[in-house]
Amino acid sequence: MDVRLLGRLVLLVAALAGGGYAVQHYAYGLALGALVLLVVLVLELARYLTRGQQALADFTLALKYRDFTRQYPAQSGPTSLRPLHEAFNQVNATFRALRAEQEGQFQYLQTILVLLDTGIVSYDAAGTVGWVNEAFKQTLHLPYLKNIQALQSRQPVLYEAICRAVPGQPVVVKLTVGPQAVQLLVSATRFTLRGEAFTLLAFKNVSQALADTETAAWQQLLRVMTHEIMNSVAPIASLADSLGHHVQRARQQEASTELLDDVGTGIRIIQQRSEGLLRFAQVYRDFSTLAAPQRTTLYVQELLQATRQLLAKQLAAQGIELTLSVRPAYLTLHADGHLLEQVLINLVLNAAQAVAQTPHPRINLRAWSDEQQRVVVEVKDNGSGIPADVLESIFIPFFTTHPNGSGIGLSLAKQIMQLHQGSIQVHSVAGAGSAFQLWFPSSIPL
Repeated sequence: MDVRLLGRLVLLVAALAGGGYAVQHYAYGLALGALVLLVVLVLELARYLTRGQQALADFTLALKYRDFTRQYPAQSGPTSLRPLHEAFNQVNATFRALRAEQEGQFQYLQTILVLLDTGIVSYDAAGTVGWVNEAFKQTLHLPYLKNIQALQSRQPVLYEAICRAVPGQPVVVKLTVGPQAVQLLVSATRFTLRGEAFTLLAFKNVSQALADTETAAWQQLLRVMTHEIMNSVAPIASLADSLGHHVQRARQQEASTELLDDVGTGIRIIQQRSEGLLRFAQVYRDFSTLAAPQRTTLYVQELLQATRQLLAKQLAAQGIELTLSVRPAYLTLHADGHLLEQVLINLVLNAAQAVAQTPHPRINLRAWSDEQQRVVVEVKDNGSGIPADVLESIFIPFFTTHPNGSGIGLSLAKQIMQLHQGSIQVHSVAGAGSAFQLWFPSSIPL
């Protein structure tokens, strides 16, 4: 038994006996004092006996408010309460360890989600956004998002796709974000947390991946096509050459001149056509096997001036005004100058065709750097514009709206920009002109 409890019981019995003795001997003053002492001892005993319940109530309240920082005196407290206090301390230590582990896992998850290039956002049944990562904000150029319904006014196409999203069935959505057109792969999943329904959305920018896949498919087609053409045409050209030699020998042997002339003419036609097909196949084989860019530091001002000088005479003959603007003037690129010059020449010549029927034809060459240090080079004209129904097809190999066009120029330009980890964008209004923009990821050398 606890010594302190035994002492309190002894004092209580002594006070009770002393009070009885005082009453028997008519010592009422002493009896009153004994009564007061008896009340105090009873209250103290009650407090002593209920300390365990008080400690338990205090510990339960701390658990309610998730306060696991309290320490109970397991060494210096009352002997009877020491095992209870020790148990409380162990429970608090366990909860602190669990909380630290959860916080560590949360921080780890937060770090992973920040590093992902996939945009992620979660929201509840009312549309209130609970969490959104930086990739989502950067993809849609949104500094913040409090409610998913805010997308209805900013990106109505995306908002409609979100409303129709079915878990486990990703969809591709085409959007215009700022000056660029992007394609997002939108995936959705729904879950319940603490009895509340949540939706988790993932947005993956697949524009580059789709473009790479499309280019690879066209390149494979071109390789197959050129292989078959060259395998078929080369023997024809060789045969035509051999027949030509036979005709020459027949002439020397005084064969029918008219017949030989007809045969010779036909053979020449076959040979010329075969050589033309070989050159055709060689051009497209070069397109499908474009080499990696040889990057150097380029001054954009010099690149645009070189393009203007190359085409100045041709444009002047057509009465086309060509202007140039670069800001800042010292703007630089880390790229292949020869490949970019090829792209710019193609774009300027296309613009010259577009302004052929314009009263005051004008082409603007501009370049600038945006707030994210991306370099943009633009070729803009005031020509007839591109019809909306063909705008999405202009980068497809062999697609052209010009009678004498090959349909390779813009496809080649797109491939060159992909080799530079950049993109080419087009903005066109029928009757008002077109603007082709070359977007480079950064002006800083990689």
